[in-house]
Amino acid sequence: MVKFTPKAIDQLVKTLQPNEMVRVAVQGGGCSGMSYKLSIETEVDEEDIKLDIPEVNAYVDPFSADILRETTVHYEITLQQQGFKFINRLANATCGCGSSFR
Repeated sequence: MVKFTPKAIDQLVKTLQPNEMVRVAVQGGGCSGMSYKLSIETEVDEEDIKLDIPEVNAYVDPFSADILRETTVHYEITLQQQGFKFINRLANATCGCGSSFR
């Protein structure tokens, strides 16, 4: 199942309002075929799977859960960029920017 590093959890706790949750998903597109998606939402779908993340309500749809089952989400700050980074051990290939995979 999708996991979040402590830095990613800390950032989500700072960002989310009490009635908000985070949704992790994949969608078609990007230069490698599929793109990662992280969004803030207020409603859960019936089929959603709740992720076991302390202090954060996080969900993934069943389709994305299968694709992201070996994925860790990390929050990274470097001199050039800042944001969430997906580390997917099952990805065959990723694009140069790391936002899409195959």
